[in-house]
Amino acid sequence: MGPLKNISVLEFSGLGPGPYCGMLLADMGANVIRIGRKETEGIENKFDIHNRSKRSITADLKNKDTINEVLKLIDQMDVVFEGYRPGVMEKLGLGPNVCLERNPKLVYGRMTGWGQEGPMSNQAGHDINYISLSGALNAIGRKESNPIPPLNLIGDYGGGGMHLAFGIVSGLIHALKTGEGQVVDSAMVDGSLSLMSFFYSLKEMGHWEDQRESNLLDGYAHFYDTYQCSDKKFIAVGSIEPQFYNELLEKLEIDDDRFLDQHNKDIWPELKKKIASKIILKSRSEWEEIFNESDACVSPVLNMEESKSHPHNIARQAFTNVDGFDQPSPSPRYSKTKPEIRHNSGKIGSDLENICSEFNLSKESF
Repeated sequence: MGPLKNISVLEFSGLGPGPYCGMLLADMGANVIRIGRKETEGIENKFDIHNRSKRSITADLKNKDTINEVLKLIDQMDVVFEGYRPGVMEKLGLGPNVCLERNPKLVYGRMTGWGQEGPMSNQAGHDINYISLSGALNAIGRKESNPIPPLNLIGDYGGGGMHLAFGIVSGLIHALKTGEGQVVDSAMVDGSLSLMSFFYSLKEMGHWEDQRESNLLDGYAHFYDTYQCSDKKFIAVGSIEPQFYNELLEKLEIDDDRFLDQHNKDIWPELKKKIASKIILKSRSEWEEIFNESDACVSPVLNMEESKSHPHNIARQAFTNVDGFDQPSPSPRYSKTKPEIRHNSGKIGSDLENICSEFNLSKESF
């Protein structure tokens, strides 16, 4: 069992980053109970990775008797978290002031796009909006292209779900040491800004131009980009350090003095054309063989299905098969405790009876 064994978490159901945060906690061994809307009861989707290893109940949160039972459940939790707009939980009678008065050790996590306060706190938004305000979106894409949405990894998942999980665990440590619970205000715009810290540093030091495809790590450098192979597949090149860069040139059989001036940005475009003309001559698998066990920092660009069968991922058991479904394994790993996937997502609401029995709740009130 993972390092969060015996930690009880109540998750108010939502979409995307909230359930992802709950998945991270459940992967680490926490007893996560997800409370969903009554109308979703009975729905089953074993492929919903976000809800693996969780137990599920449903409730009518507009019913006063139900709220009273939910409060009794919260009394016995270490963590509660929700992803509603500011003020919704207060209107339900489940706001942090009420819950912390009843359970002073409680860590109360709040996931929003814009935060609990501020002029935009009550506005709707999505990942693309949060990262547009943090500077991240403007930095991603080719120079002449529109900014390119990087899936919803930065705002929703990195700056949102993972950031909230970090905040909750930090709050738990504080509560365990002091007996004092608190509210965790996790805003995706804040998390996105946190992820951009390195680039704000580089810009302030004069090492980063504030426009797309103009810098070391944004696809402008000839030694840090993707290249198309003869089979229309791609390889990724990240040969930044001199020794790795030299190995890249050796493997590509490039003997051109212009490449010795590695960090001269004025010639990066022409050097990139030369590398591209080399790489297009062979297939991705041929380049994989050439760069096998090499320190040139060259790797194949895999799709999701290919990722499952890559030898390194297989060796590290990076995917776990549960009931016929291959899914990313819990991460990170520990030397003493073992995170695990206990089961796939089950029918929504199917755990009500055993949870009511375990926490001494009235089943009829749900």
